[in-house]
Amino acid sequence: MATEEIVLEEEEEGEKERMVTLGSYKGMVRLLRVKAEQEEEEEEEEEELDSFAATAASEEIMLLWGMQQPTLSKPNAFVSQSSLQLKLDVCGHSLSIFQSPSSLSTPGVTGAVMWDSGVILGKFLEHASDSELLLLQGKKVVELGSGCGLVGCIAALLGGQVVLTDLPDRLRLLRKNIEVNLRHEDMRGSAKVMEFIWGDDPDLELTEPPPDVVLGSDVIYSEGAVLDLLSTLRQLCGGETTIFLAGELRNDAVLEYFLECAMKDFVIGRLDQRQWHPDYCSSRVVLYVLVKK
Repeated sequence: MATEEIVLEEEEEGEKERMVTLGSYKGMVRLLRVKAEQEEEEEEEEEELDSFAATAASEEIMLLWGMQQPTLSKPNAFVSQSSLQLKLDVCGHSLSIFQSPSSLSTPGVTGAVMWDSGVILGKFLEHASDSELLLLQGKKVVELGSGCGLVGCIAALLGGQVVLTDLPDRLRLLRKNIEVNLRHEDMRGSAKVMEFIWGDDPDLELTEPPPDVVLGSDVIYSEGAVLDLLSTLRQLCGGETTIFLAGELRNDAVLEYFLECAMKDFVIGRLDQRQWHPDYCSSRVVLYVLVKK
């Protein structure tokens, strides 16, 4: 795991705020709060580590909801879920992402329309690439819960060798969007679609070699899916894999549970909105970078 660290001089109630680089992302991210007295201990009992993770996750949630106040801002600022398609200019191309608004009436089906978190993650990748903070050219990229496929399309336009994955019943719309938007003669990368159910053993094509980058937008949506998602991340990721997860701030309990569980196996940093694409920011969205411990 490639990590560089700067410890800020400000300390509050025994805590130090740390700015670090994680994995292949060269910008600085805010490491989830670290207790100063616990940093210096080389070994912790498992029970103490679990307690620390729970405390750190709870503090992150209080900070996010207090700082960003997501419920006070308008949802879906960058998408219209009632429209049959979303148009977005990215990497010198105009993308047309088809949606299926009628699918929203089906319980549990959310991947057939776009959400702000997907637009924000995709535009962040473009901005980070333009700023030379992230290189996707020639890199193996796996996207989880690809939905309509916007994020994977952008990663391919940035030069990534992208595998977009989702549940079997989501693949038809996903393939359509790939075919429509990635026909350019000057395509820098590639994209293919694969069925993948979290928690199942991944196909060797996904894990051998491990991906350089794993992407996910709005994948932290229910407590029941958290452990399967984390199992998948552990199986997919190698020591040099960088994970980018963008999420809508809807349910504080679900996000807190994810962070608490994830901190046992991953180092987690939060991207300040000043590092996002300047035209695509929202107080209803959070963006994390993760690497395996």
